Amino acid sequence: MRATAEAIALNSPRGDAAGLQRPHREPARWPSALLDTRAFLGDMVAETLFPTRCAVCDAPGEPLCASCAAALPYIDALTACPRCGAPFGRVQCTECSRVLLAPFGYDEVPYTEAVSAVVLSEAARRIVTVYKDQDERRLARVLAAIMARYVPPRWLSARPAVTYVPATLTARHRRGFDHAEHLAREVSFLLGCEFAPFLCAPTRKDQRRLGRTGRIGNMRASMRVLAGASVPDALILVDDVCTTGATLFAATEALKAAGATTVFGLTFART
Repeated sequence: MRATAEAIALNSPRGDAAGLQRPHREPARWPSALLDTRAFLGDMVAETLFPTRCAVCDAPGEPLCASCAAALPYIDALTACPRCGAPFGRVQCTECSRVLLAPFGYDEVPYTEAVSAVVLSEAARRIVTVYKDQDERRLARVLAAIMARYVPPRWLSARPAVTYVPATLTARHRRGFDHAEHLAREVSFLLGCEFAPFLCAPTRKDQRRLGRTGRIGNMRASMRVLAGASVPDALILVDDVCTTGATLFAATEALKAAGATTVFGLTFART
């Protein structure tokens, strides 16, 4: 009779009505090897239907093929400005001179140093566009690997953390991710540095139709540090492209106002 009562209680909607507990059953789990196989097969199907193509030449195989990567207009550190990274400013820089900066309220660039990997050619612009606006997120690792090679060893001696210039909320929602954040995470991994976000998503007008003066004013009014953030002394500030320098200027000012004393700017491309 007891066995019958137990069976009835366990099969009733309230199996614990007689002080009995339902047997605990572990949920079904896929073996890890089978999960890996499923993921592999899924990738194969996706690659068959939508093959990976080079962002520049559209050849199948890699997000950026070796030939197109080798052909990029890399900036020579021996000819670049040692302060702002302008491609040909080693002797006399026209990008960060006091004469040029004075109309915008600067005596000198606010960051400590900045470097960029390539000149913003059509190929480089295409890579950035495919990465940001066509959701080819695998390019983040490719671009970060190129950028990391340009980081001088003296930067790392300052034990900097890596942060980034955040996209606007509108751009992030449209793309589904923050392109500079992904770049910064990859760069921090490659350099062995800590990663942390410190800047709020800016609220600003679209920069693309603004000149240098308009960009600097637009950015200055939009950059601020996250509330309660404890900003370290040294930082590597990552962004994808440097054009007028307005974004790096404004972001650096915000970080310095919050306690940073050394800010290094790092971008993939620049004009």
